[in-house]
Amino acid sequence: MTIALLHFADEAAPARRLAEACGFVAREVKRHRFPDEELRLTLPFDEAQAFPESLVIYRSLDRPNDKLVELLLLAHHARGQGVSRLILVAPYLAYMRQDIAFHAGEVVSQGIVGGFLAELFDAVITVDPHLHRIERLDQAIPIAHAIALSGAPRLAELIAERRPGALLLGPDEEALQWVAQAAEITGFDHATCRKVRHGDRDVEIHLPGIPVTGRAVVLMDDVASSGHTVARAAEALLAAGAASVDVALTHALFAGDALAAIRNAGVGEIWSTDCIRHDSNAITMAPVLAEALNTLA
Repeated sequence: MTIALLHFADEAAPARRLAEACGFVAREVKRHRFPDEELRLTLPFDEAQAFPESLVIYRSLDRPNDKLVELLLLAHHARGQGVSRLILVAPYLAYMRQDIAFHAGEVVSQGIVGGFLAELFDAVITVDPHLHRIERLDQAIPIAHAIALSGAPRLAELIAERRPGALLLGPDEEALQWVAQAAEITGFDHATCRKVRHGDRDVEIHLPGIPVTGRAVVLMDDVASSGHTVARAAEALLAAGAASVDVALTHALFAGDALAAIRNAGVGEIWSTDCIRHDSNAITMAPVLAEALNTLA
């Protein structure tokens, strides 16, 4: 079965690393935005006979709205040209946080976007999706091959190299799953802080009952968006006597002034995977993604 991997110019580097790890051909989709904000996509295939039987689309869904339209256009066009199998590799998966209506009238986006992807693709591979009240990705994306991987083992390897013997902390209780994975690999002490949220950018952090004085601490999480949870945790740790605070996370989303807020809080190093392209990327997820993709291709 012939197979190719499509990517966009802004994600060429991680997509090509993945293609190389899998032994696939990587080809770029050209993207043009008209003055009225509509998109024109051009695929690197001249005629229907040139389309592969299986097509992998690499598109991380940070800043997702245009990208979801891209996926809609690409998937329908590819099906029309005879592509029999479509696989989406979306290292970051958007719209997963809204899994219930917290207030009357709110739209529950998780099931809607998950259903949308399930209609377009035969398989979806992602990393550390932001799931709260469900246990499996296929509960959000109802297809047989909805695969959720984790960046925690790769982050753990880096932390062990850069900060031997560090204390691993989650900035809130939801980060326990990633911190626990890393602690199992490294053997380092671990715990989580407790967060009280008063608003999107207004959080209160309570440290765990574990000594931090003089210790190198690494805050681990799946994603940093506004950066305020990580910043408040770093401030509290340094005030309590931590020798240093670094941050390791899967998704460097960093909306608005998030990175400045984290730096201003006294954080030293910031390490992220390349699931979202960012200057803090220190780890490639290509080997992990390739292993999962090769089971499907």
